Order: sequence, then structure tokens, then C-alpha cells
Amino acid sequence: MPANGRIEVNEKFCKACGLCVETCPQNVLGLSASRINAKGYHPVELIQAGCTGCGICAIVCPEAAIAVYREIVRVREPEF
Repeated sequence: MPANGRIEVNEKFCKACGLCVETCPQNVLGLSASRINAKGYHPVELIQAGCTGCGICAIVCPEAAIAVYREIVRVREPEF
């Protein structure tokens, strides 16, 4: 069963430390090049598809700025 994930970042807490980017096993996170939050940091964002919703980014975030959502896609077996 493949999993699809997504993250939501509370940008007012993100300090662009990069821990989530470094630990993402899918390498789909990056610091925004075009946005800056109120504290002057480039918040993290999904930079490409492929998030599985593993939650590692949320676990390592020292500011608890990341919420992870996961959707399990069930594949139906063909009926014969």
C-alpha cells in the first residue's frame, strides 16, 4: 500500500534550522527561496512530490512547526 503524505508548516514558528531537510528520507523538503516569515527566516516547504508522511520532519523539529498528514491508498486486487 503506497502512502501519500503532506506537511503543513506553521511559518511563525519555523526558524529555518534545516533539521527537517537533512533528515527527510525522501529528500522532498527544502527551505523556501521566495518566502520569508515575520522573523526573517525562509520557512521549510515541500519542494517536490514524494512525501510519504513518515513524520520524521515533525519529530526532529525543535519548534514543533510541522504537522504531517498521511493518506493510505488501498489498491484493490483484481477480481477474476
